[in-house]
Amino acid sequence: MPDWDLVIGHGPVLVTAIHDGHAIRNSLLPHLAIDEASRRREEDPMTAALTRAGDVRLVARQSRFQVDLNRPRHKCISSDPADTWGLQIWKPGLPGAELDASMREHDQFYTLVRALIDALLKQWGKVLLVDVHSYNHRRDGPQGPVAPMLGNPDIELGVTTLDRTRWGSVAKRFADVLRDHPINDAKPDVRENIRFPTGGYFPEWVYATYGDKVCTISPEYKKIFMDEWTGKLDIAALEHCRDGLQHAIDAVRPEFLA
Repeated sequence: MPDWDLVIGHGPVLVTAIHDGHAIRNSLLPHLAIDEASRRREEDPMTAALTRAGDVRLVARQSRFQVDLNRPRHKCISSDPADTWGLQIWKPGLPGAELDASMREHDQFYTLVRALIDALLKQWGKVLLVDVHSYNHRRDGPQGPVAPMLGNPDIELGVTTLDRTRWGSVAKRFADVLRDHPINDAKPDVRENIRFPTGGYFPEWVYATYGDKVCTISPEYKKIFMDEWTGKLDIAALEHCRDGLQHAIDAVRPEFLA
């Protein structure tokens, strides 16, 4: 069965964490070439906690390397390091049956999302989708330098598919409120489309399917709420991130209730 957590509340805001998961199918485990710690470092741990800001919350528990829900179906699992930042995730010769199983999970996820958004649109007429991710900023090792701030904001807002005419003011208000909520006593640097200017498949699919009926914002949090090498969590920083996201959503929520 597909491996995700779904909580349905009352409201027009859907918050997702599609790269939070770490689970791998038992049948895939013998084919892993990457160690567990390195694999976890490339996932988005703890982003599920940020989905609590949503009315409807959807969290993937399976690893992005089992099925990457932010990539097209035919690329949702790959043994080519060129598709995974030079990392060898899988041993050569990944069985076709495993590829097929991951693609079926991809299909099931998008069937679920379509049903969710259809239901939300029927009730509310428009939807705010907040697609939460995180990224590493200490690529040179645990004692290495942090990535330069110029190209690595504390929170990147992916708005590559956002209809500026209809939702531009919403995106601006969302960003302004995030900037006003400190993380560990410092106001975060929040910018749009810096590290990932082309976005991902998930928001592209949503826009292709629903157009401007859905406003998609993809906050990509620098992992300043944890040690990305040890996995140690800074609970206070994570709660600051969640609180800021909650306030940003609450600030624009009226636009989706009218």
